[in-house]
Amino acid sequence: MIDHKLLVYLESFLTPRRLELYKKVIEQRTNYFTVAVEDVYQLHNTSAVIRSCDVFGIQNVHVIEEINAKRIDREIAMGAQKWVDINRYSTTKECVSALKNKGYQIVATTPHDNSVELKDFDISKPAAFFFGQEQEGLSDLVLNMADTKLHIPMVGFTESLNISVSAAIILQQVTSLLRNSNIDWQLSKEEKLEKRMDWAKKVIKSHEKIIARYEEEQG
Repeated sequence: MIDHKLLVYLESFLTPRRLELYKKVIEQRTNYFTVAVEDVYQLHNTSAVIRSCDVFGIQNVHVIEEINAKRIDREIAMGAQKWVDINRYSTTKECVSALKNKGYQIVATTPHDNSVELKDFDISKPAAFFFGQEQEGLSDLVLNMADTKLHIPMVGFTESLNISVSAAIILQQVTSLLRNSNIDWQLSKEEKLEKRMDWAKKVIKSHEKIIARYEEEQG
């Protein structure tokens, strides 16, 4: 449970402009949709996906590191790693199981296996969109455990897009549909408070001293 008085105290150290921006952005955040990247080899691709998640209001990203360990390319992510929650997994099975247990349908992005066209995707259920390696795509494990498969229609000679481009196109479409629906997609009141607290701590360099002083004053 967030100490609301402490949150207000911390946020008093932010500029009015920054505080207003935080409150505006938090209203557009969602956990209804989430994104998972499976052992993406090119570092900048994972970082660019995280940036797209921030842009389209996706709060949680799941990074599977079964083969390729990741570190976030700060230049490409453009600071998005500060605002988006990055969840790491050592195996694909662990990630898929965790997301299924949270009630997400697993959506494998692939141009094959009779996948659904993006415009026909059903947004009525919470979904975790999985993106795979640049050359090989998603593993058989994800494809076999997926509840549905999704593709972006293409009419050129090339049958695939860079995964960061695919993620941006898919997220723009599904989040646009979501915000124009009657679905309750926003973060809960408590989740919003938790994120505001988290963001305040990330930008206030001396937040530990400020919190200590606050607690001392509270007795």
